Amino acid sequence: MKINILESKNQLSQLLRRAQAGEDVIIANRGVPVARLVPISAQEAAAGGDVLAWLQQHPLPAALRRSHAEIEAEISHERAAWD
Repeated sequence: MKINILESKNQLSQLLRRAQAGEDVIIANRGVPVARLVPISAQEAAAGGDVLAWLQQHPLPAALRRSHAEIEAEISHERAAWD
């Protein structure tokens, strides 16, 4: 099955069920395939839950790291700009 992005947003739950059932679900941008929904194995699902371990193994470059306080300050600054 091939579906465009806009339609896929409105039917995501149904598309996930279809992919889980083994159907090939292709998401397209203006008719051009860009992504495929595929079910994951139980082993992949179990491994995917350990985000912190993955982040420890793949740290951000030093130039991109920010503290919690820095992130909160930037969020506050952006929110203040909305007014």
